[in-house]
Amino acid sequence: MSSAARIEAFLEMMSAERGAAENTLASYRRDLEDASGEIKGGLATASASDIRTYLDGIAARGFAPTSQARKLSAMRQFFKFLYAEGLRGDDPTGTLDSPKKGRPLPKTMSEAETGRLLDRAALEAADPALGNGDALAALRLHALVEVLYATGLRVSELVGLPVAVAQRDDRFFMVRGKGGKERMVPLSAKARTAMKGWLDARAKVSALADGPFLFPALSDSGHLSRQVFARDLKGLAARADIASSKISPHVLRHAFASHLLQNGADLRAVQQLLGHADISTTQIYTHVLEERLVRLVNDHHPLAD
Repeated sequence: MSSAARIEAFLEMMSAERGAAENTLASYRRDLEDASGEIKGGLATASASDIRTYLDGIAARGFAPTSQARKLSAMRQFFKFLYAEGLRGDDPTGTLDSPKKGRPLPKTMSEAETGRLLDRAALEAADPALGNGDALAALRLHALVEVLYATGLRVSELVGLPVAVAQRDDRFFMVRGKGGKERMVPLSAKARTAMKGWLDARAKVSALADGPFLFPALSDSGHLSRQVFARDLKGLAARADIASSKISPHVLRHAFASHLLQNGADLRAVQQLLGHADISTTQIYTHVLEERLVRLVNDHHPLAD
């Protein structure tokens, strides 16, 4: 069986037995076919030395450590499959170390920038000069950014919120996150007010009024897409004199976490609010805690300069 045929068999297994998504399968295919094309004799018969040489080669071509690690991970899965199926008697990736990946600090925004963004959204939502369509879009965007900054939701959780969240007007609500796990998140008074403004406007549009989602859309999912929100958010940032390259829905999620920690929140509480299964994921924000501790010592220690 050729390397190409074994790659196909592996992808079929990933699809049929593990339910891998199309994007995942396409990524595996790209990585495995690239390696197979670069390694003499194909990937299926490659030795540990062949794979090490291949990884060194892509590093020399400028691939980031994260890309190198992803490609090695795909090969590990592939060789585990070959071994389990009796198509190979060893796993050549077993002795290879993953490339060391730096842990970049998350992009975030200052409290002043975030305030400017929210103020601009509120100003546009209250603008009486806007036509019906623009006014509706402004009210929706205002609700989106206020809720995102108040809760730190993932963008997929935000755009898929049920309309009942706004109808109840509660200070907290439950959201179902990754792995179907539920968590409680808070809603600020400003977020509840923005949601109510959007809900009132939404009720006057027959195409939107009866939808089950808070932010409905005429799409396959039935709700606003992440891409449309991200585009609208960048436009809002530009109008608030914030570089659009600095902002995305995920950046606002990071701002929510960073600003909580800067103002005294506990790392474990932030973990629960963000819906991180493991505290190590939340520890990307430890730089914020370190800055806070330095400031605390400088401000309060009797021997501080």
